[in-house]
This record gives sequence, structure tokens and C-alpha cells, in this order.
Amino acid sequence: MSSEVFGIVSPHPPIFVPKVGGDEALTASRSLGALDAARVALASFAPGVIVLISPHAPLLADAFLVDTSDRMSGSLSAFGDSDLYAWPGDRELALRILDRLDTADLPAMARDTDPRLQPGALDHATIVPLSFLEPTQSVPLVVLSLSFRSYADHRTLGEVVRECCNDLGREAAFVASGDMSHRLKPGAAAGYSPRAKDLDARIIELVQTGRLDELSRIDPDLIEAGGECGLRSIIALGGYAGEDPVPSRVLAYEGPWGVGYLTAAVGEAAVAAIDRQAIAESGRKGGTAGKDESEIVCLARRTIEGVVRSGTLDAAPSLTGEQYPWRAGAFVSLHRDGMLRGCIGTIQPTRPTLAEEVAANAIQAALHDPRFRPLAEPELADLDVKVDVLQPPESCTLSDLDPSRYGVIVTNGGRRGLLLPDLEGVDDVATQVSIAMQKAGISPGESCEIERFRVDRYT
Repeated sequence: MSSEVFGIVSPHPPIFVPKVGGDEALTASRSLGALDAARVALASFAPGVIVLISPHAPLLADAFLVDTSDRMSGSLSAFGDSDLYAWPGDRELALRILDRLDTADLPAMARDTDPRLQPGALDHATIVPLSFLEPTQSVPLVVLSLSFRSYADHRTLGEVVRECCNDLGREAAFVASGDMSHRLKPGAAAGYSPRAKDLDARIIELVQTGRLDELSRIDPDLIEAGGECGLRSIIALGGYAGEDPVPSRVLAYEGPWGVGYLTAAVGEAAVAAIDRQAIAESGRKGGTAGKDESEIVCLARRTIEGVVRSGTLDAAPSLTGEQYPWRAGAFVSLHRDGMLRGCIGTIQPTRPTLAEEVAANAIQAALHDPRFRPLAEPELADLDVKVDVLQPPESCTLSDLDPSRYGVIVTNGGRRGLLLPDLEGVDDVATQVSIAMQKAGISPGESCEIERFRVDRYT
């Protein structure tokens, strides 16, 4: 089998989609940031096909369904978003999977054998992940349905998909769509169970350590207590990824509305693509602990120390200096020993004040940058902190750029990538724009709009 395994575990709540959730979606900012990192990683991998397994596609109790349609489409109109989402299908791969499942003596059917199975129709558990991960709607797609067959059969399904992709020379990405426990909080729609958090903790442990085969052996009573819908999807991804331990990285987990949302990268290719993003963003360090720091960096550091040491903030964030704008986008960058340790920011202001913007981004950079584990207390002593406050961007051409003075924003449709100015190793316009396009998932041959901006950098 090929060593290039690229898998993503993705949640699928429609509230994540801006036209459905609006500002409320920002409550799940960790997951949104993780999905964005996964999008960039997927674009850099450049798959020839995406195979997605969905818990909410039409299903049969005792057989797997495979959509063999040449084109698949759907909307989230039931949730308030009437936009049409559509991807081309990979009929050849879908038919090969059906044939191989038959050889493996696993019952399977094509969805176009019965109109009640809605061939070509995309469900929300397919649309939501792909709207974040593959917004170009250009990569061919194969959609698989779960069944009520055994966990072992779902793992075999993943193995069959891998074999078929290799047979046809497909560079594939496997997306396991699924939410975790639905019973995390009192008042949750599926009811509450105090054991739900234990189920999610167990799944996260096994995914983080790459022991995906052990997912099939979780206590059935614990699974029942959680009311999950994603376990079989991840088990199928485990079969696709191969023998344990599988290189894996948990990018985010949270449950703000009583349902657990896990985002993870699975497989060597996926983890490597996540790591490359960290390298691309490693900028100059500044703000060494123990030296005089600007007020805004002191605010970021104080916020980080508070949440890492005690999980709380001492006071509402504020800035007194007249040099600071009242509202602005801002990036908080963390380094240790000259290496990037976290970087999160906003292009436009999302909070009532700059102080709140910086505090929120400092917390995200320290605890929720999907490329790194959460910052630990022993790391605070030698943590370097810098804050970049963004000035309003302006349209420009390539000839107007200067990587030492201006950051760059590249945009193509819904894809947008940003690179800060004055970064180590980014010494020419071509390199700067290339990295920004990679972050946006824009291919080298595609056109894009270019904006430049200046920053006020504080150390």
C-alpha cells in the first residue's frame, strides 16, 4: 500500500456554517480554526478524490451504500442556508469499491438502484465538512454510508477503499464525518449522561495516540451513554489508514452546545501538512520575558499566564495607551527557543475593543492553535510574545508589495490567506505570495485578488 495516507476527522454541525450560525458559530472558534488548518493541509496535499463517510447519508441496516453519481449536490436549506453545494463524483472509484466489497463478502449497494436512496443528494454531514475543507467544489467525491453492521466490517470498508484507491492510482483524502457524544450537558437535545464526557475522552485518547483499531473495543455501555454518531466513521478511517500506531494529531475538541466536536488529522501526509503550516508562519521573535514590554504585549502575556495557570482572567482586558486603535484585527505570535509555539489572529476586528481582540487571540494562540499542544505552565518562563496590530488593507498589485514592510492577503472566492510582514526566510514577493496562496488553498495557476497591509508590531 502507498504510504501517503491523508485523513481528516471532521464534525458536521450546520451551526458552524456562517449563513446558518452567524456570529453564534464563533462560540466554536477552536473547531473553526482547526477546520481552517485542515483545509490548508488538504489543499497542499492536492488530492485527486475525496472519499467521505457520512452518518446522515441514506443507510441500510445490513449493507453499505455507495453513491456512484457523476455529480452530487445539496443544500442546508433546512437550516437556513439556501446556497447550492455541488461536487463532481468519481464514478469509476465508486464502482470499484462496490465490486471489491462484493469480493470481500460485504453486502453493498449503489444508491442509484433505488430512488428512495436519493442518489446524488448530499446530506448535511457531507456538506458541512466539505464547505470548510474543499470550498472550491472541484475535487471529485465518493460518498459512503454507514450501516448497522459490526465495527469490524466498518474497518474492512476502510481497508477496501484504500486498496481501490491504490488500484486506480488515486491520491485520495479520506474524511470521517461525525460528531462525538450528544449528551454532554444537561438540556442537550439527546438528553444528558455524566458518562458522555468519558466516551469522548476515550475516543480522543485513541485518536491522539494513533490506536484507531482499539476504537472497536470501547465498552458498549459507554458508547450507548454518549449517543455519538461518529465512531463508525473514525473506525472506517482507521481501516483506511492501516496498522496502528497511525500518525495522528488532534486539532481541536469542544462541546459548547452539549455535543462533542472533534477535528483531527490522521496519517503521515495529513500530519506533515499540518506541521508545514507552522514552519511557514515562523516569524521573528520578540517580547522576551523579563525585559521591558509594551503595554499590549503585557496584556497578551498576562492573559496567557492567567489561563494557563488557573484557567481564569483576573480582570476585563483593557489598554490605556493612546497609540492603540479602539478596534483592529490583531495577531498574537508565541515563540520558544526561536521556534514558533503558536500564532492566531484576525484580519478584521471581531471584538468590541482591541484589548479584547488581543486577549482572545492570545488564549487561542496559547491553548488552541491546532498545530501545537496546549501551552504548559513550565513553558511560560521563556516564552516570547509579540503582537501585530493590523492596519486596514488596500488593494494592490505584485509590484506594490515589499515583504519587509507589507503583509499580504490573497483571495479567490471564499478562500483567503494572509501572511504577516517581516518574517524570517520571506525575503521576496514571490515567496510571500506563494506561502499566502498555499495557506488559502489557492493553486499556483489560479488567479487571486491581492491586498497589502502594514502592521504595528509590538514586543
